[in-house]
Amino acid sequence: MRDLHKMFILLGLALAACGMYLFHDLNGSFDYALPRRGVKVFAMVLTGIAIAYATVVFQTITHNRILTPSIMGLDSLYMLLQTLLIFFLGSDHISIMNRQVNFILSIAAMVVFALLFYHLLFKKGNQPIYFLLLIGIIFGTFFGSISTFLQVLIDPNEFQIVQDQMFASFNNVNSDLVWLSLVIIVLLIAFAWKHNPSLDVLSLGRDTAVNLGVNYDSIVRHMLILSAVLIAIATALVGPITFFGLIVANLSYQFFKSYKHSVLLTGAIVISIVALVGGQWVVERIFTFNTTLSVIINFIGGVYFIYLLLKESRAK
Repeated sequence: MRDLHKMFILLGLALAACGMYLFHDLNGSFDYALPRRGVKVFAMVLTGIAIAYATVVFQTITHNRILTPSIMGLDSLYMLLQTLLIFFLGSDHISIMNRQVNFILSIAAMVVFALLFYHLLFKKGNQPIYFLLLIGIIFGTFFGSISTFLQVLIDPNEFQIVQDQMFASFNNVNSDLVWLSLVIIVLLIAFAWKHNPSLDVLSLGRDTAVNLGVNYDSIVRHMLILSAVLIAIATALVGPITFFGLIVANLSYQFFKSYKHSVLLTGAIVISIVALVGGQWVVERIFTFNTTLSVIINFIGGVYFIYLLLKESRAK
C-alpha cells in the first residue's frame, strides 16, 4: 500500500475519532456540551501535534528511536515548578489559581532552562549529543528528587493539588490557553517545516550531512530548542505524558517505510490525534473516568519501551 493511501486511511480514522467524541451521546446539548467537547478535542489535537513533531525531530537528531525529548528533564522541571509554587506561595496564589499565569510561567521556566542548557553545552564547542542527553538525565533526576522531597514536607491538602498536576488531563482545559497554544505551535512548525529536507539528510549521520552541505550544528541547535519549546507547551497545556511521543513516532516509522520527514512527521501527528481522541473517548465512555488517559498511555508506552530495548539488543 502506498504511503498516500495509508495517510488517507489514518486521516479517516482521525476524523472518525473526532466526530465520535464530539457527537456521540450528545442528546441535543449542542449549546452546552458541544463547545466544551470542541475545546477538549482542539487541545488533544494541539498536544498530539506538539509531542509527535518534537519526538520525531529529536529522534532524528539523536539517531536513536527509543529516546524522547522528556529525557532532557522538562517533565521533571514542570513538576518541580508546580511543587515550588504551592510549597512557597500556597495553592490560593494567583500563579496557581490563574491558569493563564501558570501556563506562561511554566512555558517560560522550561524554555529558559532549555536555552541556558543548550547554550552552556554548545558554547564549549562540538559536544557529543550523548553528552547532552546524559546531562539532561542528571538534571531530570535532580529535579525529580527535589520535587519528591518538597512533596513529603508539604501540607496534605496542598499535596492533593500537586498530585493533580502529575497526570495529563483534558477535562479542565482553558479555552484561552488553547488559542494561545495554537498561535505558538503554528508559528513554530511553520518555521521548522522548511528544514524537513535538512532533517532527511541529517538522518544519514553527522559526517554525511556535513559533506552534503548541511549546517549540522546550526540545524541541531535550532531543532533541539524547537523540540523543547513544543514539549513545554504540551506539558503546560495538559500535563506530562512521558511515553506518548515514543509510541506515535515508532508507529509512524513502522507504518510509513519512508525516509522523508514530511511523511513521517505528518504520519506521527495523525496517529497521535487518533490515539489521544480515541483514547479519551474510551476513558470517558468505557472506563467512566475510573482512570486517566495518561496512565493508560504511560503503561502501554512503558511496555512498548521495554519491547524496543529488547528488540535493539537482539538486533545487535
